[in-house]
Amino acid sequence: MTPLIFAFKLLIAVPVALVLALTAIWYIWESGNTVLYDSFAQKMFSGLENYGLLAIPLFMLTGEMMNEGGMTRRLINAARVFVGGFRGGLAYINLLANMFMAAIIGSATAQIAVMARAMTPEMEKEGYDTGFAAATTAAGGLLAPVIPPSMMFVIFGVLAQIPIGDMFLAGILPGLLLATSFALVIAVIGFIQGFPKGDWFTRQEAISALLSCLPAALIPIAIIGGILFGIATPTESAAIASLIAFVVGWLIYKELKPGSLLKMFRRTAVNASMIIFMIAAANVFGWVIIYEALPQKLAALITSITSDPFLFLLIVNCILLLVGMLIDGIAAVILITPILLPIAMNDYDISPYQFGVVMCLNLVLGLLTPPVGVGLYIASSMSGASPGRILRSLWPFLLAVTLILVMLSRFPWLSTALI
Repeated sequence: MTPLIFAFKLLIAVPVALVLALTAIWYIWESGNTVLYDSFAQKMFSGLENYGLLAIPLFMLTGEMMNEGGMTRRLINAARVFVGGFRGGLAYINLLANMFMAAIIGSATAQIAVMARAMTPEMEKEGYDTGFAAATTAAGGLLAPVIPPSMMFVIFGVLAQIPIGDMFLAGILPGLLLATSFALVIAVIGFIQGFPKGDWFTRQEAISALLSCLPAALIPIAIIGGILFGIATPTESAAIASLIAFVVGWLIYKELKPGSLLKMFRRTAVNASMIIFMIAAANVFGWVIIYEALPQKLAALITSITSDPFLFLLIVNCILLLVGMLIDGIAAVILITPILLPIAMNDYDISPYQFGVVMCLNLVLGLLTPPVGVGLYIASSMSGASPGRILRSLWPFLLAVTLILVMLSRFPWLSTALI
């Protein structure tokens, strides 16, 4: 009965956090193990007793300050210095700027919203199809879950009980590989469709753009450098990055006003609380997983099909693709990690880092695929192009992601080489 209740609540669009908590409540009553009600609240709070979770609101706050303080615009301008003169230069600028933003924001939906608002009108002015402009921006949002910092990596690291800093390192090579594949897609489409040739900055303009960007560039350097060289934990790096974003936006660029901090704090608190509540609810949902022995039952089923780790990951990719189409990526990570990760590690000897990278990248595809497709609708709303029009231009990027997922599933070293 419990699985039916769980599926029904998801289908009628009950928030995932409530689905998890209410399913646990129903299961306790149905099983007669009502003594668990006495520790229900304690169990929820114990799921939040992890220092790494502080990184989530801090990275969100950094992104808010970046947008408010004019740093996003300057990073886009700096990207123009390196790729602006190529044929289809503005599409490459879009991609490179998305890489910069992925190293700061860490949230695919937030990144798509910011970049669609900034880049789509610019690409339209230079003669690019609106659908392609929005599709390029939406595809660039897929870099957010793999290029550190990534909120999905933070959540996965907490659930998997592995160092979040190492999880960030695991995403660097896959992120660069994904960005390279997107650049190849743009090059092929540009050759076929005859994209307009961009203009290179003059030497003086290039120097000016790079100098203007330098203070903003301190933020990704502080985040990634602090973690890479062991100077700071991911949470400490997030705190340092938010402080740098505030100082740069306020004192250097003079676009961030201290009076707007309260609004940014409020937006950050609201957005972060939704994720935190899901993690707390997932902790009590763990009772259902434990008492029903779901990992063991699923492991018995899958191991009867194959003993090959690569084939297992291909099966998991198909499952995750379906899940990601229906459930928000962060909610899916919270829901699926406790079920599938033990199988991957114990039955197939798969590294948790490889599994985490594959799972997070796969699930975020759901942002751009119907029927939910939140990222698709955000890009549509910001650009004015219909979701169908965007999807027609998006499929080559989705094909590239699929090929990268197969490579990450086949070659573990792509995820573990830097750890």
